[in-house]
Order: sequence, then structure tokens, then C-alpha cells
Amino acid sequence: MARPFHLAFPVNDLERAIDFYHRILGCKIGRKARAWVDFDFFGNQITAHLNPAECAKTSENQVDGDNVPVRHFGALLGAEEWQALAATLRRENVEFILDPKTRFKGKPGEQGTFFVRDPAGNALEFKTFKTPAMIFETGGGDDK
Repeated sequence: MARPFHLAFPVNDLERAIDFYHRILGCKIGRKARAWVDFDFFGNQITAHLNPAECAKTSENQVDGDNVPVRHFGALLGAEEWQALAATLRRENVEFILDPKTRFKGKPGEQGTFFVRDPAGNALEFKTFKTPAMIFETGGGDDK
């Protein structure tokens, strides 16, 4: 059985974070305090902490021909859920850092991916794998 993970990250406005994670992404709200809020992020616990000084643009690396934010988090979704989320984000006018696309096409680990930023600038990646058993497969990137 997979174990849920916990991730804490900075935001510069809790109400905007709540709107994005709860209303747009559909994450249930957990415990909440003056300076933080928990979300059920696709079965994992994430905590948005109010800390505007920590919200900064991250550097990027090349992955399969695209610049992707080095610091990011996200979720692995089924194909239909992935497509529905991309449609919701478009409907809500959320700007994509990287539009939905297929990465590593025809290679081990072929996946659909897209990146967006939350209102504080945190990068999120959402993936779907053509073959879920390939999530940890080697040989699809630059590995030797």
C-alpha cells in the first residue's frame, strides 16, 4: 500500500491559496490556523504556510526538451482525471507553464504532463502514465 506524503510550502496569501487548492483543484480543507492551512491533495497532506518572503521563482532544468521548474510538486492521476483537471484549469484561466503534452513518447515511462503555478508562484506538475507500471521505469531520460 502506498503511503501518503506530507509537504509544507510557502504562500503569500492564504485566502488565494484556499481558493486555488480548494475551489479550483478540488482539495478538501483540513486543519486551519491563522498562518497555515492543510489540504487533502489527491490523498496526500500538504500544508500552505503564510510566508511571503519564501515565495520566489525557481530555477529551471531541461527535461525532454522543455524547461521545467526545478522546485515543484504535484500528483499522478489517471488519464481521465488528468484531462478533466487540465480542462478545469483552462476554464479557470490558470496559465500553464507547460501545456499538456506527452513526454518520453515511445520510451519507458511515457507520460502526459503539464505544469501550472499556484497564486504564490509555486510550480505544480500533474502527470498521467500511459502504463502505470512504468512510473519508476529506467531508460526513458538521460540515465545510463
